[in-house]
Amino acid sequence: MTPTAHVIGDPIAQSKSPLIHGFWLDKLGIPGVYETRHVTPENLSDYLLEMRENPDWVGCNVTMPHKRAVMYEMYDVDHKAEAAGAVNTVLSQEDGTLLGTNTDIDGFLEPLREELKKQHYFRMARIIGTGGAARAIVWALAEEGFTLVLAGRNPDKAQAILDELAPDGEHHVIHLDHFAEPTDFAFDDREGCLDLVVNASPLGMTGDPSLKFDWSHAPPGSIAYDIVTSPADTPFLQAARAAGHETINGFAMLIGQAAFAFEKFFGVAPPREHDVELMEMLTQ
Repeated sequence: MTPTAHVIGDPIAQSKSPLIHGFWLDKLGIPGVYETRHVTPENLSDYLLEMRENPDWVGCNVTMPHKRAVMYEMYDVDHKAEAAGAVNTVLSQEDGTLLGTNTDIDGFLEPLREELKKQHYFRMARIIGTGGAARAIVWALAEEGFTLVLAGRNPDKAQAILDELAPDGEHHVIHLDHFAEPTDFAFDDREGCLDLVVNASPLGMTGDPSLKFDWSHAPPGSIAYDIVTSPADTPFLQAARAAGHETINGFAMLIGQAAFAFEKFFGVAPPREHDVELMEMLTQ
């Protein structure tokens, strides 16, 4: 048996996941295959049905636009996927059933863990996007005690996400255009506070429209986090650095979520001591 996993989406050719998993498989010297599979929404059920008949298939990662739809194809979903309302990893169980989980949550939080260990007077995150990845991020940050401002083209959709995933906090929604224009808002003292600005949308990705965000909306000392991976250094992150903010690019989350999935697929933890080499390979 050669354990085989895929990443599925529509489109999918741009995915870096096969490079990441292949890199780890090679470093560990263990048998395994990880490949892309182009799966359209209308073919999602057929793909899963076909793969369940393949004894080598251990599961798949799921990217746009399937993270919500694939939930309804699962025999069961774990608490993180259920809470976030999105599945990014499908696992084939020994009895042939499919389990949905969400490694986006842990992957997103991984580069923030040291900061999150600290005590803060207040935590606020401005999140842009209302898709499957944004849902995982909303739930994750709400669990970490953040007050959230969720921005999207459809504020009603954003409000529904907050009502579902973070019903207990004093969170806010706003139209995406609000952040495109400068503000003269005078921020209070942010010492001892943690502020994030997260692009959880495809805006700024190669081939997509750019994200219009004026950095006057970000308090001093904010951390800018962009989940986009192509390009690795987006205009959003470049503008954040120019405004004096720390930045985290999308490969941090991509590698983090892949690491959690890799262990589930292949039964061994990936060799994270090679992360610098992996990052260099991904950004070439």
